[in-house]
Amino acid sequence: MKLYDFDGMFDEKLSQYIQKHAGEYRESEWEDIIPQLYKKFGDTPIKSIGKTPRQFYADMSGEELIKCLKAHLKQEVSVSEFLCEAIESRDLTEQLIPLLSGTESEREYAVNLIGSDERVIKKYLEMLVNSADVDFKNRLADFIKEKADLVVGEVLEYYEKGVDREFMLEIMSRSVVRNDKIFDILIKEFRCDSENVPMHASYLAAYGDERALQYLLDKIDEETVTFIEYQELKYAIEALGGEYTKERDFTNDPYFELIKSHSATAVDLFGGGNGTKK
Repeated sequence: MKLYDFDGMFDEKLSQYIQKHAGEYRESEWEDIIPQLYKKFGDTPIKSIGKTPRQFYADMSGEELIKCLKAHLKQEVSVSEFLCEAIESRDLTEQLIPLLSGTESEREYAVNLIGSDERVIKKYLEMLVNSADVDFKNRLADFIKEKADLVVGEVLEYYEKGVDREFMLEIMSRSVVRNDKIFDILIKEFRCDSENVPMHASYLAAYGDERALQYLLDKIDEETVTFIEYQELKYAIEALGGEYTKERDFTNDPYFELIKSHSATAVDLFGGGNGTKK
């Protein structure tokens, strides 16, 4: 299969364009211009090929597109957005699923192209617990959370075995179907893990069970609550339909003082007075 490095071709043309228009645009303007040029390049016929980059891939069958992607990755030829767009425009999940068991680059591209299709959620969970790449685990978790109810049983088992507990808590907190076991776990972790109060409060907010309100209200009322914890607790309370109006003094809280000083500086910069008003 003949491979074309469309990104490399674009980079050459972009380099020429930048030299030609040197000094005409600020860096922030180039950030807007370059994507526009790339889009235009995708619809520009290339003489040596006789087609535009988009048309080149549009003329391929689904099977050819997947073979092309694998060839690009194997030969380390840049995978252009035009190839990804062509794959995403068709229902090629079944053809992409085998790549989830392939090389690292195949797995990463397959996950990004498949997204949160329910056919792969269980496979994603299996990949998550077997991966050592935190960024990849986070990406998998983001997709799993969209269909969390499909893997609740497996997630609870992993949690009970102590496997990737924080990921399991995050996933189960996105479950839509109410489950007393999940609620009890989220409450237990919220009450027992004093080092990560904001995170566990966010899980309760995401889960959306109003029974958590009293636990949140009891916690936010504690004198030892930090400003960061207070903010997340207050958000969780409001997310569950509650309200907390008690005045709190965080004058000696380092994070609160840092925010206040930054706010004051910003006000001073824009001529807004001494910045002492909250």
